[in-house]
Amino acid sequence: MNISNISEQTAHYIALEEKYGAHNYHPLPVVLERGEGVFLYDVDGKRYYDFLSGYSAVNQGHCHPVILKAMAEQSKKLTLTSRAFYNNQLGVYEKYITEYFGYDKVLPMNTGVEGGETAIKLARRWAYTKKGIEENKAVIIFAENNFWGRTMAAISASTDPSSYKGFGPFMPGFITVPYNNTEALEKALQDKNVAAFMVEPIQGEAGVVLPDEGYLTTVRALCTKYNVLFIADEIQTGLARTGKMLACDHENVRPDILILGKALSGGTMPVSAVLCDDDIMMNIQPGEHGSTYGGNPLACAVAIAALQVLKDEKMADNAVAMGNLLREELAKLQSPFIKTIRGKGLLNAIVIEHKNPDASWDLCLALKENGLLAKPTHGDKIRFAPPLIINKEQIIETVSIINKSLKILA
Repeated sequence: MNISNISEQTAHYIALEEKYGAHNYHPLPVVLERGEGVFLYDVDGKRYYDFLSGYSAVNQGHCHPVILKAMAEQSKKLTLTSRAFYNNQLGVYEKYITEYFGYDKVLPMNTGVEGGETAIKLARRWAYTKKGIEENKAVIIFAENNFWGRTMAAISASTDPSSYKGFGPFMPGFITVPYNNTEALEKALQDKNVAAFMVEPIQGEAGVVLPDEGYLTTVRALCTKYNVLFIADEIQTGLARTGKMLACDHENVRPDILILGKALSGGTMPVSAVLCDDDIMMNIQPGEHGSTYGGNPLACAVAIAALQVLKDEKMADNAVAMGNLLREELAKLQSPFIKTIRGKGLLNAIVIEHKNPDASWDLCLALKENGLLAKPTHGDKIRFAPPLIINKEQIIETVSIINKSLKILA
């Protein structure tokens, strides 16, 4: 890594990670120490607009005071009991989140990928118990270019060689179909052993890929027709990010299993949740699934606060208005280097067109220098996903930073 143009303090912290940490990430050369609202501050005191939001974990903004207050108050009382005992926060949270999203039951976990694993286990158990599929024959369908983590199950579902190459053998019973292709999905659904179709309503890591209007409606209808569970991976798209509480809400479709994570804690700690109705959830009995930290009292208190803030501050409405403004202002730039602008709400991406294969990385370095943090994904794409509290003046300022930074590609 070339760190010649950064401060001695920044270089010190980067060198520590390089020497003592696994090299499984390729971060931008910036060392952050503080966050507030839409801003991050590095160890030298420089301020940046955060246009990644912890991959949409910080929808409510950095260090939201309401969430921090709930976290501080609960942390002084009780943080962890394990599920060996009842605690006075879990039931309250379970009632709150199930009523919030309209499901019978919730199974609390910690990370998003654990949520995905849980959904698959629930689907397989339902398939054997309720649908009558022969034991060990259940099939789960995924969309090509999906991303839901890096566990063995997650990479077994992946079509990205950087995720799966060199890590086999893989989980059996997983197949993929093209995203946004209901004909291919219906053909796959005709296999009587299919238990579920798991899909992101908008593919995030793939570069904010939006399906055609009506795709989710058709997915819902096909899953119902073939008695297959529709699993919505709303870990990145959910919780007001796209301008609705769930991305599925744009088409008024209700998945059989809903996976949430990331912003469920407002970026303060790992919290995820899997929601479904009794017909699916109650097939799992004591001892068959769990987590030491899942449903801990601290996480429960934090998640309630994080969810309440989204509604109280009307963050979904702001995501619609500010997302429209962001895309409009980006289009006005008429940059020859921006091939595509796409998104919904405040989940957006630009596709860079340039002869240099590293142009997106170089642009993100320039954005950093000019006070905005974003990260490329899949080579030529850059996500623009600021916290949902961003305002009009800040959108205008950030687009001017983007415009200034694009000049390095000339």
